[in-house]
Amino acid sequence: MTATILLIRHAAHSHLGRILSGRTPDIALSSDGLWQASALADRLGAEPIAAIHTSPVQRAQETARTVGERHDLDPEVAPALDELDFGDWSGRAFVELEGDPRWSTWNEARSTAVAPNGESMADAQARAWQHIQRTALASPGRTIAMVSHCDVIRAVVADVLGLSLDHYGRFEIDPASVTRLAVGDWGAKVLSLNETYS
Repeated sequence: MTATILLIRHAAHSHLGRILSGRTPDIALSSDGLWQASALADRLGAEPIAAIHTSPVQRAQETARTVGERHDLDPEVAPALDELDFGDWSGRAFVELEGDPRWSTWNEARSTAVAPNGESMADAQARAWQHIQRTALASPGRTIAMVSHCDVIRAVVADVLGLSLDHYGRFEIDPASVTRLAVGDWGAKVLSLNETYS
């Protein structure tokens, strides 16, 4: 049997595109993000979502709650869906990081690079995929929504497609987007990529 996994990137927040938020607490959705989350929830209203799992980060939980309200579901926090731990880079502006050679290495060699005092994208890929696979095998025939983060979703998609993490930037994962996977004991495949509703 096969489960359908909806990988949802959280909606927009005020740091988007300016600051590497990472796991920094207390970053809420922006007004645009609240609108995106509502539009997403409306579009997913007819989906047969049986459960919603979410990253512990506030912006993901807010997105998950908005979707969950349409289905009378309380999101379940799943640490495996957490944002990458960017370590010393967390909360830094992207313009500050541009001169750091470690930042260049991180963006050129995602398959091997590790954020200083943080984690590798490969480690994030492994923890997220294990959670997805375990959930899918326990939920045959069901649709499970999982709210996470851009790089985590990219890492999972790369794994399913057999792409090196060095090619993570070859596809987009936009805020409040949905990427659909079919996952079963036979393996997994991508059904759709980066569906957007705003």
